[in-house]
Amino acid sequence: MKIAIPDADILTGCSDMHLVTLADGMAIHHQMQTAWHALLKAAAAEGIDIKIASAFRGFQRQAAIWQAKCSGLRPVYDLTQQQVAVTNLTGLAKLQAIMLYSALPGASRHHWGTEVDVYDGATVADDYQPQLIPGEYQADGPFARLNHWLGTEASRFGFFRPYQHYRGGVAAEPWHLSYAPVATTYQQAFTLSILRQCLLQNPIAEQDAVLANLPQLYRDYIINICQQPLSVQANAEEPQ
Repeated sequence: MKIAIPDADILTGCSDMHLVTLADGMAIHHQMQTAWHALLKAAAAEGIDIKIASAFRGFQRQAAIWQAKCSGLRPVYDLTQQQVAVTNLTGLAKLQAIMLYSALPGASRHHWGTEVDVYDGATVADDYQPQLIPGEYQADGPFARLNHWLGTEASRFGFFRPYQHYRGGVAAEPWHLSYAPVATTYQQAFTLSILRQCLLQNPIAEQDAVLANLPQLYRDYIINICQQPLSVQANAEEPQ
């Protein structure tokens, strides 16, 4: 599979030209379609109904989430799932509290269309609203079987979990899948300079603190991921 080097607008969520809309209304990268449907089919054969809770999010949508968290209108949680009084924090400490679970606008992997947050629709009622919290994916949670299955099978179709383990930046997110053949190229193309230019053109909440700490945020929360196994690249082009 040949992956084109994306332009800055795609990398920062300011373009949707690289996307295709699925039957459920979710948008993903057009080069991910075949692998995605192959993953769904394999899971279904095991009685797992993979549903998407979140896929592509553009810059403006991410900026709205960021604004709401900065102002305390949306809750911010720590690693123990306790709510943080984020409005009592300032500077780097406030940014770090928010970025544990929410990406900086312009720097979300969801901008690329290669990322999906998933749950198992076969284990919950149709009107269930997934919380996307670790407990749902642990041994006694409704999505524990999905979590285990993804751990053994997702790489066969080119997918990996960039936040499988906590590495001092983004918290562990067992629900977050990334399509490696495209995302790896995008990650390599996504530079600190591109992000800085995007933010200068599109100011966000806590802009001054973000720009002052951008190199550290880039290092700790953006490029600090769990690398996909080498077998992904070998297997991803022709999912069975």
